[in-house]
Amino acid sequence: MNATIATAVAHAHRHGVGALQLRTKAGPVSVSTAKAPDGTVTATLVSVPPRSVPLAEADLAELLTALRRSAGDLDPALPPRVAYAGAWHPVVAVAGRGRLADLDYDMPALADLMRRRDWTTVALVWRESPTVFHARNPFPPGGVVEDPATGAAAAAFGGYLRELELVPTPATLTVLQGADMGRPSTITVTVPRETGSGIGGVGDGRGDRVVDA
Repeated sequence: MNATIATAVAHAHRHGVGALQLRTKAGPVSVSTAKAPDGTVTATLVSVPPRSVPLAEADLAELLTALRRSAGDLDPALPPRVAYAGAWHPVVAVAGRGRLADLDYDMPALADLMRRRDWTTVALVWRESPTVFHARNPFPPGGVVEDPATGAAAAAFGGYLRELELVPTPATLTVLQGADMGRPSTITVTVPRETGSGIGGVGDGRGDRVVDA
């Protein structure tokens, strides 16, 4: 499901905006595209019902080692978990913007861990404000260092925040991704109050030029 926003934006550029029904491994996903007056194409989707599970201590330790991070780099207000909204993404929140910008990880080690755990990307996040988050998504399973815009990870993160009651709901969140790699993207995440309902996502299509998976 990660490529839904990217696929929809690419389709709109080639065939025009409108509604799409995509078949994914997680089930059918409806996506609509629209064009702003400045020509920017946005894609809107609603995820499958999200959920999250605890991140085992051994997996967290291995993950932090591969990311060349330590427990002291983490934001205790956003506990590590593995979140799902069509694909699984460990959520790792750092305590400062500098620790997010400084991305230098062991790609073979992280790829091996993610293969064994069936993780798609790692959602590295930093909380700027109650509703604004910066994200980087290492993506070794896709053969690249990171992904510039990950719709499924943003939706999974919204579900994680709702499940742990880390944002009041309903909520509208902004996830800024791709800036540190020169492909800035903005994903707007709509989090309904109802537990188990899908998470809405709108991507602006700028960083989505690279399909994530």
